[in-house]
Amino acid sequence: MIYNYYPGCTLSTKAKELDEAARKCAEALGFPLVELPEWQCCGAVYPMASDAIAERLSAVRALAAARENGGVLVTLCSACHHVIKRVNYDMANNKDIQQRVNNYLGLEVPYTGETKVLHYLEVLRDVVGFDNLKAKVVKPLQGRQIGAYYGCLLLRPGQVMSFDDVERPEILENFIKAIGATPVIYDMRNECCAGYMAVTDKSICKQMVGEIQDSAANAGAGEFITACPLCAYNLLENAGATKLPVSYFTEVLAEALGLNEGGAD
Repeated sequence: MIYNYYPGCTLSTKAKELDEAARKCAEALGFPLVELPEWQCCGAVYPMASDAIAERLSAVRALAAARENGGVLVTLCSACHHVIKRVNYDMANNKDIQQRVNNYLGLEVPYTGETKVLHYLEVLRDVVGFDNLKAKVVKPLQGRQIGAYYGCLLLRPGQVMSFDDVERPEILENFIKAIGATPVIYDMRNECCAGYMAVTDKSICKQMVGEIQDSAANAGAGEFITACPLCAYNLLENAGATKLPVSYFTEVLAEALGLNEGGAD
């Protein structure tokens, strides 16, 4: 199988660690990532308006390119995954959007949602398998109490994303177990970090992040892992008195596989 890879903009700048560790781990685990040529920014925010056609074009270009190269597209950034997965759903289920996008793009073969969009974590769970991943760990992260922070975008809307149970997700906790650490369940692991409110009103962001940090710390977590660059930024930069370290899940995966000497930031 060819694992076409859409890295997205932030993974080339502020979140290089998420990308670099992911590529190394994919090679080690037997699913090397093939970066899509000439990919464009996904737009960062899913266009809610059904007549917002231009805002969907870059995602459809990526999806169509993946269709022509095996039909699987792997994403990593939570925001990119959210946008691309939802636009793909639109192209498969909304005939008006489908027709208008295809009329604009003029593809030789119209795109109608054929590509399978997978988050990197889904590849670990459903292709590699967490039991097989556990067997490949050479440096189990024993003694580490890790709080998985999902945020909003990986899980919602549940019917479209089809990623995990929206209220009781477990994919990151099972991942943490596979690399030898202990997952910490806390109340606010799938609550919003305030997202782009960090730009417009930091006081709201600081309040929400403070509640998340306190919830995890009070449950016994010593650190966070996440898949979202914006969540990682907010958890680090807008924390209050409690400030747990934050790593990308690919960084701790690389550590457990013996591919680097890193750890929590």
